[in-house]
Amino acid sequence: SRPTVAEIEAYRQHVDDAMSELIQRDPDPELAFLVELGLNHEQQHQELMLTDIKHVFSVNPLQPALVDTPASRDTTSTPPLEYQHFPGGIVEIGADGSGFAFDNETPRHRCVLRDYRLANRLITNAEYREFIQDGGYRDNRLWLADGWSWLQETSTDRPLYWSEDLCSEFTLSGPQPIDDHAPVCHVSLYEADAFARWANARLPTEAEWEHAAAARPMTGHFADSRLFHPQPLQKSQPLAQLFGDVWEWTASAYSPYPGFEPLPGSLGEYNGKFMCNQVVCRGGSCATPAGHVRASYRNFFYPHERWQFFGIRLARD
Repeated sequence: SRPTVAEIEAYRQHVDDAMSELIQRDPDPELAFLVELGLNHEQQHQELMLTDIKHVFSVNPLQPALVDTPASRDTTSTPPLEYQHFPGGIVEIGADGSGFAFDNETPRHRCVLRDYRLANRLITNAEYREFIQDGGYRDNRLWLADGWSWLQETSTDRPLYWSEDLCSEFTLSGPQPIDDHAPVCHVSLYEADAFARWANARLPTEAEWEHAAAARPMTGHFADSRLFHPQPLQKSQPLAQLFGDVWEWTASAYSPYPGFEPLPGSLGEYNGKFMCNQVVCRGGSCATPAGHVRASYRNFFYPHERWQFFGIRLARD
């Protein structure tokens, strides 16, 4: 039979106490690394549990809420969409060795970037609705071939959790009116790419994104706020919303960095075997624990997936 909530909590406390005792008794560096890896893996599953709960609740006829806080904070306007210029050149990307990092963030290496411009903020619900109303989902010229096939097979015509009238969406606070000024979320790579093409722009590469984000403070709306929904930008900034709110799709396939070596033993299966047919996302989301991500952090998903808090930042040459 299934355990009770009390039994689960007691077991969790037992594991926590045993791990604390082990760490204090045996400060072996290899053990410390395994524990740190395990804690970071736990944080990943905390986020996945939140997004899985959201999906399960969304198909429940009662549409229950996990939290009773409003999905987003009120704002009256959206700062204008502007582009910040970054000169090209040889740059370094990847984990810098100053703290914990997953193996897929290594080794740090040099790459060549052309001049590029990165949008100062995320794309909003209002901007995405304009794409829909302009026939974006019906214009095959905007879509990648696989994306157009996916569109026809699934009859997708709006972001996941949006209502047919494009006025409300399901959130972890239950059904809520769509906040025009909040970042659009729960869109696939196919949708993000089509929107970018419609907007006469493109998605940034992961190297462009990391180069731009490397010197920025890792502040934003994370799971610790318990809002569990991307928040509207309150004031214009040169480069905002890089961390938290939504995972930002990039134009980069998830592949190994030059010189990549998986961790030894069973740990080698953690990332390396997934480096096929997936796309890199950057920056963390409103369901990511604060402190979990960094500029070099590489998340990855299949291009059709939408159940995570995926959003859009544009780039131009």
